[in-house]
Amino acid sequence: MEFTSACVVGAGRVGAAVAERLAERIPTRVTGRELETAGADLVLLCVPDRAVPGVAAAIEPGPWLAHTSGPRRLDALDPHVRRFSLHPLQTFVASRGAEQLDGAWAAVTGETAEALDAGFSLAELLGVRPFELEDDERPLYHAAAAVASSFLVSIHWAAAELFRLAGAPPDALLPLMRQTMDNDFELTGPLTRGDWETVERHLEVIHERRPDLEPMYRALTDVAATVAGR
Repeated sequence: MEFTSACVVGAGRVGAAVAERLAERIPTRVTGRELETAGADLVLLCVPDRAVPGVAAAIEPGPWLAHTSGPRRLDALDPHVRRFSLHPLQTFVASRGAEQLDGAWAAVTGETAEALDAGFSLAELLGVRPFELEDDERPLYHAAAAVASSFLVSIHWAAAELFRLAGAPPDALLPLMRQTMDNDFELTGPLTRGDWETVERHLEVIHERRPDLEPMYRALTDVAATVAGR
């Protein structure tokens, strides 16, 4: 399948990056509340998850309709039949553009072979690496994505807070975190050695200095212990 024109609904962080990339390949326009989508082969909804059903219902059936929501199933696009979903597995910020898509994967969901073909064609236009995802698995998939991205931000924040208390520069954490990823997330540290005395000392000082972070440390220690097989 080959799209010859597109209309992106929504100009937020995802919509702006997606529209910029599509405009490099095919005629593309962006629309907002006015929903001026007439004439486009593909209408791509880059709107908040909760807004997808209402926006989809307000668009006249005809062109291919897709959304970029992670957890939303395809029924959010009712009553459209020519539909699919493509979720770029990436985090987006307003200060950057289409280059944020470079190297990213994308989850494609479709109810027919034709819909999957349409989704993979969009992935090619965006320059992302597609994989098929079952519709019913989207909530679980998105939960995993949140763990990988949002929780990483939370973990960095917590570590930076403890560094500040210790008088250490939070920027020093970044090479450590990057190297952990470069090492394919191989677990190191006291849990891999079964050093529970060190873990207990961590808990004692966190309880004393930042007790609000103690539940997080305990929960993540349990997860890390599972990873370490201890």
